[in-house]
Amino acid sequence: MSEGAVRRSSRPVARQTRIGLSLLGSWRPSWAWLRGVVRSFLTSFVALTVSLQLLPGTQVTEGAYSVANLALFVLGIGALLRPLITRLTVITGVVGLLFFGLLAQAVVLGLALSAVPTVEPFSLGEVVLASWAAAVAAAVFNWLVDTSSDQVFLGQVLGRAVRATPQAGADGPGLLVVQLDGVSEPLLRQAITSGAVPTVSRWVRQGSHRLRRWHTGIPATTPAGQAVLLHGNDTAVPGFRWYDKERGRLLAASRPADAAEIEKELSDGHGLLAHGGASVSNLFSGDAPDRVLTVSHAKLPGTDPGSASFASLRFGFLRSVALFVGQVVIEWYQARRQRIRGVVPRIRRGGAFLFLRGLTTVVLRDLNVAVVAEQLTRGAPVVYVDFVDYDEVAHHAGPSRPESLRTLENMDRVLGVLDQLAREVGRRYEIVVVSDHGQAQGSTFLQLTGRTLRDVVADLSATPTTASAPAEPEREPHDEAWVPVQLLLSALTGPARMVVRGVRRLAAGRTEEPAPQTPREAGLVVAVSGSLAHVYCPDEPGRMSRERLDALHPRLVRGLAEQEHVGLVLTRRADGCLVLDAAGGWRAYRGPDRVGGDGDDPLAAHGPEVLGDLLALDGKDHVGDLVAFGRYDPSLGEVVAFEELVGSHGGIGGWQADAFVLHPVGWSALPTGDLSGRQVHAALVGRLEELGLR
Repeated sequence: MSEGAVRRSSRPVARQTRIGLSLLGSWRPSWAWLRGVVRSFLTSFVALTVSLQLLPGTQVTEGAYSVANLALFVLGIGALLRPLITRLTVITGVVGLLFFGLLAQAVVLGLALSAVPTVEPFSLGEVVLASWAAAVAAAVFNWLVDTSSDQVFLGQVLGRAVRATPQAGADGPGLLVVQLDGVSEPLLRQAITSGAVPTVSRWVRQGSHRLRRWHTGIPATTPAGQAVLLHGNDTAVPGFRWYDKERGRLLAASRPADAAEIEKELSDGHGLLAHGGASVSNLFSGDAPDRVLTVSHAKLPGTDPGSASFASLRFGFLRSVALFVGQVVIEWYQARRQRIRGVVPRIRRGGAFLFLRGLTTVVLRDLNVAVVAEQLTRGAPVVYVDFVDYDEVAHHAGPSRPESLRTLENMDRVLGVLDQLAREVGRRYEIVVVSDHGQAQGSTFLQLTGRTLRDVVADLSATPTTASAPAEPEREPHDEAWVPVQLLLSALTGPARMVVRGVRRLAAGRTEEPAPQTPREAGLVVAVSGSLAHVYCPDEPGRMSRERLDALHPRLVRGLAEQEHVGLVLTRRADGCLVLDAAGGWRAYRGPDRVGGDGDDPLAAHGPEVLGDLLALDGKDHVGDLVAFGRYDPSLGEVVAFEELVGSHGGIGGWQADAFVLHPVGWSALPTGDLSGRQVHAALVGRLEELGLR
């Protein structure tokens, strides 16, 4: 009998008990535990006050002081029991959580009533009535709160998967790829050394995994990152949004119809997930036959009543709604704190983001965990899932701000649960963690100049312009922010779908995104992706040359390059590509060879990789006739964004292009040194081949 079969044949109850005892053994006091202690005291005080009022006569001699003594007595034992009881959820489920909480509270309260001298003697019936009345009130309250905790929810997912594995599991090895969207390699290293990500730290320090940097090049965006990681294609995606002259319209990877068209250009039918894999919460599918919460091929999670995702939608959505409201309150408080402290740079974080943060960091995250657990339980050979929590918060708060790092801590807890889950299901899953890009902090172009980049282009070209969003696009939620909403709308049904759609309408203040103007009505097209912007002349076929641009718009190229907060401008001329900056410096290249230039080197402050990145961008499909990059400040590592984002990516500078891959040691397909996206894709495919999964 194979190892996987032996693991599946073990009794689920015994395995659940072992997991539960393991979680009990790992418990340590913490600030969260201390907050729970305080909550227990307040709960007990209120419950005792109510229950004692139900008894005839005067039962306490010193009023609130006596009740407080009772509550403190309950607190001493309850503080130890509560964290242990919540961890028993893996074994008993949430009904067991209610039962054990009720029993423990009643026993402790009975002892307290007989031990506290300021309480009058009770008859047996009064003791039973008072203890059980208080126990019911306190236990029900604690149960309602505890079932909303991440700990209990993740315990439920783990316990459900363990019970289902004997019926649904498969033998052999497997691969789970977890994408932490927007997390840069330097930031993750800092989180490891600071102790913020204990699961990742344990993997690295114990030698089971190795952390490597991979260089995204330009554009540093999720569509480009997933195009190369999932499909091995690094030429088809020039940004998050761009203008397709052949189609005669703008494309944005956040729109399902556009994502489906983009994937047709990317796919050769042999993507990373082609042979029985599962794509969960991604922009593109990697040719997976099982595509769940994938923008390019929206699909509902399984509706089998026994499936984890169905249970999450049926029983977990109310929990998610409660935590969603909590995230709205937290976001309001954290944004207000930034304003009071005068933190700079910062952006306005109200409006849509109040709701988007809750949808991203609670509702979508829970659904992702449940769906991945279901796929591992069923034995999918390879699973790729994208968690966008950090990226969404960092866009609005800043890449290294406390609230963003707290989100990274939460994702580390999810990795810990997936690690535990991978050891309990039938397949022997290896876990790989990757990112698609990093982020750079900085003020926005609109904040610094009082105008949008589209306004500047319109003035310099003396023609009307359009952009990748409706009027004043940089003041509205960027398209990338709506990706979680698109995923949820594709995944939820009934009341849940109505709630999410209502949140989107309330946040955006509109029902649908207006379609962009047609080219002949619009003049120039400006397509912004963070700190990167493509400018197109839609009526001119193909990629225009600098000479043709100057003939049509004599002030455009040099005028845009001279803008103080535009760092570089890239365009093409007859003998190669041309790079200009605000100081008047310029360089011309034919391939890697310099064929002209004047003044200081525009690329000097950007490091040795930038020339290769610009040349690679110049050769991609659908590149703008003119490409602008936000100014980079090397002294602070900050980059100017063309969207209203304090943390941006897409262009040049900072940690935008510093993605990471955290892989098990001993992989033979990875070369030494920093990696490219193609090399990471090849390594993942190579590992699947070594495991016999392709």
